[in-house]
Amino acid sequence: MAHTDHQTMRRVLRREIAGTIGLLTDEHDFRAMRRYRTFTFDDHTTYLRQVEDLLRTRAAQGSHTTVALFDPQEFAEFCADAGLDPDIPSSRTRFTAELAGTGPTIPYDGQPLTDLVPALVDEAVRQATWEYASTLLARLGGCASCGEDVGRAAFVRASQLLVRVLDTAHPGNRHLVCSVTGTPETLVSVLHADEDTDGATQLDEAEALEFTTVLALGLATHSPGGLVMRTSAPGTPDRIYGWRLREGLEPLTAGEVFDAYCTDIDSGDLISPESDVDYCVPPDLGDTGQPRGHHH
Repeated sequence: MAHTDHQTMRRVLRREIAGTIGLLTDEHDFRAMRRYRTFTFDDHTTYLRQVEDLLRTRAAQGSHTTVALFDPQEFAEFCADAGLDPDIPSSRTRFTAELAGTGPTIPYDGQPLTDLVPALVDEAVRQATWEYASTLLARLGGCASCGEDVGRAAFVRASQLLVRVLDTAHPGNRHLVCSVTGTPETLVSVLHADEDTDGATQLDEAEALEFTTVLALGLATHSPGGLVMRTSAPGTPDRIYGWRLREGLEPLTAGEVFDAYCTDIDSGDLISPESDVDYCVPPDLGDTGQPRGHHH
């Protein structure tokens, strides 16, 4: 009887343990891990199927599992820095535990792996974009004329502009895209701002932070770029409008928005416009230019 009670208690305790699985999302990364003798999988499709079965089993047992993006190159560097043998399972476990706190992760909520993998990759891109943009902002240093931290000032300004863009938007769900092309790497950030049943705007904090950082970088460096918004609401056509980045946000004309959406980027050929979509001018944001007499 006591033995049975102990087993029951251990099963209960196992449900209290949160787990993290490091996932090799693509064939290239999978092949890189096959050089290790203790990595026993030899087929990526079979590996993914086994991972999905494990996730389902843990979910059925009431266990919470987070899926992390496992990068073989980062794993090798982690082992070299920590003096670990990369060809033992415990090293992979330690690296995965590190990812749980610092790397891109997605909680497993029962979704199929075909949905989870793209979401995990998107999360990794989002985090890398934020880190890169943050680094570039930090390198800008202080203003030569007043000493103000250029990156911090640009972030504050970008935050204010984003609030203004959302406050003046038409009711409905909003899909925003900010692109900055003048930096060494072209940066693109996406933000979803949906309305709940009470009309309040719901934002993902990590998404909003990345979006604001990219916008701030464009403002601070005067890099070519733009911000485009699409609003969707039941019973009305979708509205698409946007701004180009200058010292603030300069509104695009309806024709410029139409041309941007209805021209193939690679060939330059015209694309048929979407049905039930209005390409229009954005709402007035007020004075969004850089304050006069103070140019970074």
